[in-house]
Amino acid sequence: MSWIQRSAVLALSLSLVACASLRGPGSKGQKLDPWENWNRKVFAFNEDLDAHVLKPVATAYSEVVPSPARTAVDNFFSNVGDAWSAINLTLQGRFKLAAQQAFRFAVNSTLGLGGLIDLAGEAGIDRNSQDLGQTFGRWGFGTGAYVVWPLFGPSSVRDSLALPWDRTASPALYFQDGKSKVSIYLLQTVNARSNFLRAGEMLDGIALDKYTFIRDAYLQRRGHFEAADDDFEVLTPPPAGESKP
Repeated sequence: MSWIQRSAVLALSLSLVACASLRGPGSKGQKLDPWENWNRKVFAFNEDLDAHVLKPVATAYSEVVPSPARTAVDNFFSNVGDAWSAINLTLQGRFKLAAQQAFRFAVNSTLGLGGLIDLAGEAGIDRNSQDLGQTFGRWGFGTGAYVVWPLFGPSSVRDSLALPWDRTASPALYFQDGKSKVSIYLLQTVNARSNFLRAGEMLDGIALDKYTFIRDAYLQRRGHFEAADDDFEVLTPPPAGESKP
């Protein structure tokens, strides 16, 4: 999932709006954000890139490509994600759910024309999306500090370690040609951004610090607040002139 898609999904989580409004500077999100000054600069860069490049391209894409075609593209990429989820659920020891996701992938890859049609979803087989960052959490790895990456957006130290592997969960993995890989990644990103154009406008209209809202919503969605009091101090650098025992 791209950083734009993550941010848009967070914006759609309306149940978080009220709590994000109340947290403010003293929230647990700030405790997990020791690099806030740097993160805000990267966040501003990402926002500028989105406003001048990605959003206009996604808008044009949504106007040119019919909705059924965009849905088919969504299904195709989500189907590949189901295979990655099955692997992670297996690594987490959740074998029943892993088998369910593997079955979703098998059904949609064969009867669903390579994943273009979500027949498994229509049959009531739910999607349980999992990534390697969640697997690390299941194994007991602490969250670490919040971090914003150029292009990729909100993350944490733990999720950042998993990012290179999670990014390979794309059909681009099957292409040897560099141009084909880039084309697949671009299509995935632009299609995801086009799905959340209205959500982005809604988020822009909220009278909040947008950075704080996205940070707290991301940490809430990833379940990082629960671990904040247990693991954060391990990864926080000591003040100048002091050393950890």
